[in-house]
Amino acid sequence: MEAFLVSTLIVAIAEIGDKTQLLALVLSARFRKPWVIVVGILAATLFNHALAGLLGAWIRTSLSPHTLRLMLGISFLAIAAWALKPDRLERESHSLGTYGVFAVTLVAFFLAEIGDKTQIATVALAARYTSLPAVVAGTTFGMLVANAPAVFLADKFAPKISFKLIRYIAAALFAAMGIAVLVGLN
Repeated sequence: MEAFLVSTLIVAIAEIGDKTQLLALVLSARFRKPWVIVVGILAATLFNHALAGLLGAWIRTSLSPHTLRLMLGISFLAIAAWALKPDRLERESHSLGTYGVFAVTLVAFFLAEIGDKTQIATVALAARYTSLPAVVAGTTFGMLVANAPAVFLADKFAPKISFKLIRYIAAALFAAMGIAVLVGLN
C-alpha cells in the first residue's frame, strides 16, 4: 500500500503544471470530449508507466543495494531540481488527422510522457519498491488525479492555480525522498 500511496502523491503533485497537464487542457479545449480524453490519458499512462516500471524493476534486480540507493537518491534530487523548471507546451503545427479524440490523446500523451519527470519518477519508484503493480497503479492514478480535473474544469479553475507553488511543493517532496534515501546509505 505504501508504494501505491507514495507513487500517487508524488506523481499527482509533480504533474501539476507539467506539459502533459497543459496538453490535457489543450485537448479539452479543442475537442470538448472530456470522458474520451480521460480514457485516452489512462490508457497512455498505463502503457508508458508500465514500461518505465519494468525498467525500474530491472534496475532494482541488476544493481547492488548500495549502488541502487545512491542512484535513487541522486535521481530524486535531480527530479526535484527538474520540478522547479516550468514546462511549456510546444505548439503542434501538423494536422491531427481523422484518428479520433481517443487516438490523438493516446498517442500525444504517450509521446509527451517519454522522458518526462513523471516517467523518470516511475522508473525510480519501481526501483525503490518491490511491488511493480502498486507503483504503476499509483503513478497512473496520480496522473489522473492531476489531469482529470484539468480536463473537466479547465475553464473555471486554471487561472486560480498557483503552478509555481505546486512546482515548489513537488520539488520539496522529491528532495526529501532523495535526502532520505542518501541518509540511509552506510
